[in-house]
Amino acid sequence: MKAILIAIVAVVTLFAPVRADSPVIITAFGDSLAAGYGLKKNEGFVPVLQAHLREQGLPVKVINAAIAGDTTSDALARVDWMLEDKPDIVIVEFGANDMFRGIPIALTQKNFDAIIRRIQQTGAHVLLAGMFAPNNYGEKYKSNFKDLYKKLSVKYDVPLYPFFLFGVALQQALNLPDGIHPNADGVKIIVNNIAPQVAGMVRNLRQE
Repeated sequence: MKAILIAIVAVVTLFAPVRADSPVIITAFGDSLAAGYGLKKNEGFVPVLQAHLREQGLPVKVINAAIAGDTTSDALARVDWMLEDKPDIVIVEFGANDMFRGIPIALTQKNFDAIIRRIQQTGAHVLLAGMFAPNNYGEKYKSNFKDLYKKLSVKYDVPLYPFFLFGVALQQALNLPDGIHPNADGVKIIVNNIAPQVAGMVRNLRQE
C-alpha cells in the first residue's frame, strides 16, 4: 500500500500545474534558427520571445538550448542535458539541417519520435515547430517533409506551429546576407507569429 501511495504522489507531482509564484520555464530546443545565429545577444529568438511574453504579463523564463548546425541526431544525443533545466514547455525546432544534409526522412522521424517521447516522459509540454523544404528538393520530398511534422503532431498529441520561418523565409529584407537565417527584424516577425501559441500554453499551465 505504501508503494502505491508513493507512486500516486509521484504521478500527481509530475503533471501538477505550475505554481502561481513560479515562472514558467520555456526551452527553445533547436538549431541556428532558434539560437540567434549572427545576431547580437538581445536580438535572437530566445530573448525576444521572453521579452514579448513578459510584456503580456506572463512570468516566464526562456532558455536557449539551441545549437547552430544541429541535426535531429545531435538533438537526440543531448536531449537529457537539455532537460536538466526542468522545462515546463519545450519548443522543438529541428529538421532544416537534416534536410540540407540529405538525411533520410525515416531517420529524422525516428529521432523526432525519441526526442518527443523523452520530453513527454518528464511531464513537459512540447510545441513542435515545423519546417518546409524548398522547391528545388522536388514535390515528393517537399510533401513528405511537410507531412512529417503533421504526423508527429497527431501521433504525440502535441501542438504544431507549421513553419518556424513563416513570413520571413525568402524575404531578403528579413534575413542575413546568407538568405537563410533571420535578421533582427525577421526574428521579431517570427516571435510575433508564434507567441500567441506559446502564450496560450503558458496560460493553460497556470490554469488561467
